[in-house]
Amino acid sequence: MDFGLVLQTDPPASDVVALMQRAERNGFTHGWTFDSAVLWQEPFVIYSRILDSTERLTVGTMVTNPGTRTWEVTASTFATLNSMYGNRTVCGIGRGDSAMRVAGRKPNSLARLGEAIEVIRDLAEGREAVVDGTPLRLPWVEDGRLPVWMAAYGPKALALAGEKADGFILQLADVYLTEWMVKAVREAAEKAGRDPDAVTVCVAAPAYVTADDSPEALAHAREQCRWFGGMVGNHVADLVGRYGTHSSLVPEELTAYIAQRQGYDYSHHGRAGNPDTAFVPDEIVDRFCLIGPPEAHLAKLSELRDLGVDQFAVYDMHDARESTVDAYGEHIIPALR
Repeated sequence: MDFGLVLQTDPPASDVVALMQRAERNGFTHGWTFDSAVLWQEPFVIYSRILDSTERLTVGTMVTNPGTRTWEVTASTFATLNSMYGNRTVCGIGRGDSAMRVAGRKPNSLARLGEAIEVIRDLAEGREAVVDGTPLRLPWVEDGRLPVWMAAYGPKALALAGEKADGFILQLADVYLTEWMVKAVREAAEKAGRDPDAVTVCVAAPAYVTADDSPEALAHAREQCRWFGGMVGNHVADLVGRYGTHSSLVPEELTAYIAQRQGYDYSHHGRAGNPDTAFVPDEIVDRFCLIGPPEAHLAKLSELRDLGVDQFAVYDMHDARESTVDAYGEHIIPALR
């Protein structure tokens, strides 16, 4: 199992670079960031510093979208980084939540996302692709490689990930839902004539390592990670709006918890203490995140690995960022690699 570190690109960018360097020293293979141009600093500028300051770390977006930038710009940016530092990038992509909604736009359609996946990958790898009716090719790309991993929750999105993406990003660490969603992606890949085992599976969620499993330690960890249930709730609300609360297409284990959700202010997006996440119960925090002493993390990660998860990406947005990276490097990564 590989491990990634997920950060927001809050200033100063030097702190992001330093944490990514620390992650590589502790055995992490991937460094991911959010991509929302209004809420945080531009990630691709920071990626160049991360790549220059590390030796092996692969960097990528968790996640970009087809609407913020034109597709040839996204492809050219990834391809430029690969040309400078050797193919060490991954394009994580989705419909767009914060980046689109903060700018007053709706998330992209799945049809547009599916087309973008193929176009961005083709252009970044030096092949011709059609963008808005015009055939384009980046003539300077040599030996380019850009895996495109798609974030998904709902049945149609899971099917699209299986049909077209090189990898599937699941932003929650619930064992039951992971099994259900990985199965859906692999079945879609097989139906599309692809090797289902060739689709990389990445589970991403907050991880908070405590010294023990005392009620006080676990309560503090939950409060530091409760924001994640609110972030996932944005996507779940879209699913409920499309399929209803009691649908055979979407498990109630995913949808039921947002019944008391009142709204969402993106100014607190992805941050501990988010006041819009009070509706998220402890049970959801425990199911969606990894909380507790190292042995608790090892137990859950072993279950996820057995379900076919290839990478666990640690959302490190809380008050113990450095110690979490170090704890994973000391106790968890060596045991699961």
